[in-house]
Amino acid sequence: MAKKRKSNAGQDEISPLAASQEFGISLKELQGLMQTRGHEGVRDLNDNYGGLSGLGQKLKTNLITGLSSDENDLAVRVAAFGRNEIPPKPPKTFFALMFEALQDVTLVILIICAVISFGLSFYHPGGDTFEAEVKPKEANVEWIEGAAIIIAVIVVVLVTAFNDWTKERQFRGLQSKIELDQKFNVVRDNNVRQIPIKDIVVGDICQVKYGDLLPADGVVVQSNDLKVDESSLTGESDLIKKHESKDPFLLSGTHIMEGSGKMLVLAVGEHSQTGMIFKLLGATKEDEDGDKKGGNHKKEKDNADSDANERLVKSGMATDATGNNHDGTELQEVAPADPGEGGDDDTGGFKVKERSILQAKLTKLAIQIGYAGMTIAILTVMVLLVRFSIEEFIQRREKWSNKYWSRFVRYLITGITVLVVAVPEGLPLAVTISLAYAVKKMMIDNNLVRHLDACETMGNATAICSDKTGTLTTNRMTVVQVYVAEKHWKQVENPVKVKEIVIPAKTKEVILEGISVNSGYSSKLLPPPERETLPKQVGNKTECGLLGFVSGLGGSYDEIRTHYPEEGFVHVYTFNSVRKNMSTVVRRPDGVIRMYTKGASEIVLKKCKSILNRNGEVVPFSTVDYDRLVQTVIEPMACDGLRTICVAYRDFEPDRLPDWDDEANVVDNLTCICICGIEDPVRPEVPEAINKCRSAGITVRMVTGDNVNTARSIALKCGIISPNDSFLVLEGKEFNRRIRSRPDGEVEQNLFDKVWPHLRVLARSSPQDKYVLVRGIIASKLNPTREVVAVTGDGTNDGPALKKADVGFAMGIQGTDVAKEASDIILVDDNFNSIVKAVMWGRNVYDSIAKFLQFQLTVNVVAVFCAFIGACIVKESPLRAVQMLWVNLIMDTLASLALATEVPTEELLTRKPYGRTRPLISRTMMKNIIGHAVYQLGVMLFILFLGPTVFDMDDGRPVDSVFRPSQHFTMIFNVFVLMTLFNEINCRKIHGEKNVFRGIFTNPIFYGIWIVTFVVQILLVQYGSFAFSCVPLSLEQWMWCFFFGVTVLLWNQLVNLIPVTRHMPKWGAGEVYEQTLPVDLGPEGQPRQASSLTKGQILWLRGITRLQTQLRVIKAFQESFNRYPPKYVTLDRLRASTIPKLSSYYYDKRSSKPLHIVTNTDNERLPLTITHDT
Repeated sequence: MAKKRKSNAGQDEISPLAASQEFGISLKELQGLMQTRGHEGVRDLNDNYGGLSGLGQKLKTNLITGLSSDENDLAVRVAAFGRNEIPPKPPKTFFALMFEALQDVTLVILIICAVISFGLSFYHPGGDTFEAEVKPKEANVEWIEGAAIIIAVIVVVLVTAFNDWTKERQFRGLQSKIELDQKFNVVRDNNVRQIPIKDIVVGDICQVKYGDLLPADGVVVQSNDLKVDESSLTGESDLIKKHESKDPFLLSGTHIMEGSGKMLVLAVGEHSQTGMIFKLLGATKEDEDGDKKGGNHKKEKDNADSDANERLVKSGMATDATGNNHDGTELQEVAPADPGEGGDDDTGGFKVKERSILQAKLTKLAIQIGYAGMTIAILTVMVLLVRFSIEEFIQRREKWSNKYWSRFVRYLITGITVLVVAVPEGLPLAVTISLAYAVKKMMIDNNLVRHLDACETMGNATAICSDKTGTLTTNRMTVVQVYVAEKHWKQVENPVKVKEIVIPAKTKEVILEGISVNSGYSSKLLPPPERETLPKQVGNKTECGLLGFVSGLGGSYDEIRTHYPEEGFVHVYTFNSVRKNMSTVVRRPDGVIRMYTKGASEIVLKKCKSILNRNGEVVPFSTVDYDRLVQTVIEPMACDGLRTICVAYRDFEPDRLPDWDDEANVVDNLTCICICGIEDPVRPEVPEAINKCRSAGITVRMVTGDNVNTARSIALKCGIISPNDSFLVLEGKEFNRRIRSRPDGEVEQNLFDKVWPHLRVLARSSPQDKYVLVRGIIASKLNPTREVVAVTGDGTNDGPALKKADVGFAMGIQGTDVAKEASDIILVDDNFNSIVKAVMWGRNVYDSIAKFLQFQLTVNVVAVFCAFIGACIVKESPLRAVQMLWVNLIMDTLASLALATEVPTEELLTRKPYGRTRPLISRTMMKNIIGHAVYQLGVMLFILFLGPTVFDMDDGRPVDSVFRPSQHFTMIFNVFVLMTLFNEINCRKIHGEKNVFRGIFTNPIFYGIWIVTFVVQILLVQYGSFAFSCVPLSLEQWMWCFFFGVTVLLWNQLVNLIPVTRHMPKWGAGEVYEQTLPVDLGPEGQPRQASSLTKGQILWLRGITRLQTQLRVIKAFQESFNRYPPKYVTLDRLRASTIPKLSSYYYDKRSSKPLHIVTNTDNERLPLTITHDT
């Protein structure tokens, strides 16, 4: 054994060379085997390593019981084969971030101008200086302005670098949390354990299942219908079937799309296929260090050694198993695998992540403001230069002298400073602070944000397409009804009631065995946690509900499973969204090959040709029996909101086994055992959450794979639909029929637009249906401001819909790794209420940035126009360059901190969403910006031109082009800053609210920064005159400055009185679309032209509809007596059988003809009214 090993041996204490000698195969040989793969790899595995068993022996691994938990053994494996992590690049140093901040062009120009100004302040050409114009004492301090500008630039750079440094630390913290939350099932000491992915070592036996993202390379040692998506590595879009003998090689970063199995880990971390690709891409710490030491030599060697990986890099692999970049930030843009197919195809490769809605709006706004600021800055410099040149060289006929250089530089500094103030470079900082603050708080609300832009996008959401199970419901499944042995038993969740169920012994044995064996062995019931009475459900919750039923019948699923280990299964057809059922084939002790099947009741029941009767005997099951069972059992269960599961079986002769690949013929001719009705209660907080969404202008749609009646019942309980409304409840097949002109045709947007506004529930839907729904709503232009769609998903096949949506929510508990990777936000608690909190935080982010914009643009307009008017009239900007930089610091850093950290309130959920195309600056905001800019500019111009007279002080305007600090210009500067500070309070409200102080003390960051800024301003004016070109003000002058600042609050009340719609231009692109009236559907199911109905007409129509409904009910009742024997006519059966026959009627007012009724044969939505009326 390796030397120097202690009880807690670590990798550093064990020599890799000594550790590698403990095993019969080296790291290089394992890498070579994984690179070969294919048929050649299988041959190499069998010929050189003795197949799977030989490979296990060389790695000292028991393929059944796995590794031991001995820390020494695990440490040796880490030393020999590496750890399962790819070291990230080290974070950028603070000095590197400072250097990046200095790349800003305006700052560079400002530094150059400041250095020139600083140098010229000491340059006095002989015989022709300013001595005659300026006092010697004042001439000696000209260098202060240049030095102050440089100091101000340094402060800006330091603040920017510090914020970037903080942001990177937050991102890395978020990344580490995501990685720590990623765990995987491994077999150790013959027990299945869940360990962090980084703790997986070579030789581990990993359990892989549907939805997993493989954390390492390995080979299959046991498989059940295992199919893998390797498109992320190879570009091959078809699913690859994996089997021990045919193609056993599994690659890290690939997705398990179907089936389950076990994998022997052969390569981890940097030595896996994904790790080697990252080394080729230079995305690891080791690779970066190697580049520094060895130049390009190491890269050439890597390329020579990893020829096989060269193809993989070209195929577009750019993320690791978690989909994250290794510099600690999230990947926002990734090239698709095939450039030719990178457009709208999200099913393969990677999706190009578009800019978020807010990012697009901010970019457009910043460009517009930048152009305006540049124009005014250039005009300011030109006016100053032209006016100075005319006065000096034309009017006074002065000759050129070097003394004029300082004047030109000062003008250039003024122009550059105007540009610095005008360009909203503080926007990225405000966005970053607001998002980072929101993300941190959202984690407390069970929202783990993977992409920052998803946070603010959620604030614009107009539609949410939600799953049912676990999101709207508690995801705690319980069997509450069962049909078995020709009897329908209810309230079987009660232990006493379960014992009353009379089941023949033979039937009971088949039920216990069929459920126990034909369920994932990872699904089990554990003892109740502390202070709880119900057992803890682990694994698939539907299967846990069935296992609970097994326990209630007195059976032990653990004992049954010991007789049927997974390794002994003959064949497995795993559950997926297409099959909607699962089948397991086993060899019974008597030699019979039996297949157990369970799944959606109406689907499995159609495959049944026989059923177990009350005596446990197999009797024929006809089409009439099927219809009767659907109407008397399945539909009543569904109407009670239950998920119905049919359990069946089929026996095969051992000497006449079928072709297991012919699934259609194998899973047929079944014998029905029982039908279970499983209850998944609605979360108690969901109805209120959905009501909040409705108040917020967000439409909630439920997309589920459940029966249409089950889906409708749950939707009613949640409040998604109401008994009297006319919204659509459709099955997937009907939905697809309506949006296509041909069954096999493409989706037509015009047909789609006639369906989606009225659709509220999509039942029996596939992940493809969800993707089509999301894509169609996003593409629709019915809503003038366009729809912004959020979608939830938990399955592997939900990936395309999650990627296509503006915001994709993956389930943190039930979600697969693939779904989480495709998502933007992970719901840690799988709760719909957390989505509502995400909406609130998103709107808060949006509003915080809008508040900052309103504040900054007001300051921009005032400062820029003040500088321009001053340059044109008094030949000098009233605000010095260093003063404007201080104002810029207030605007950018301090205001972004203050306004971007506001706490969200419930009021955010009382307004409509902004939508996709509505401008960032609303008409109310534009009114506030213009109104306050006019007032502040008027006050400053008043002080500029009339201040000396009104306030009895010396005129500070330049004499003979020489500027001197004065109380006059100091007062202008002070009034400007104080008005800006008080306007910051106004900008806390952007929707015309009158009480701007409401909630001000809930944000200590805001009032803390406000007070500090106010105190610093006092110190700058009174004691910082040397650097800021100020003169201390008297108490009376301070009172006047304070008065003008406070009047900004009063002026805000006057601005709020100005009606927006009448006097302001329409800056929006339209109002948010709202569905308010029922829509008349024609004979083909397409909406007719909208018609306005009076209240009287609506009441008249309701009366007619109820009469017609009652007639239909009576007719259906009569027909039912003729169709079936009287013994089957029960209330439950009547309710179920009449539902599909009913029609509803709507008033059609398209022509001038008298009123007439339009018959609508939409079977999916009308029972809402019928159920209510009957």
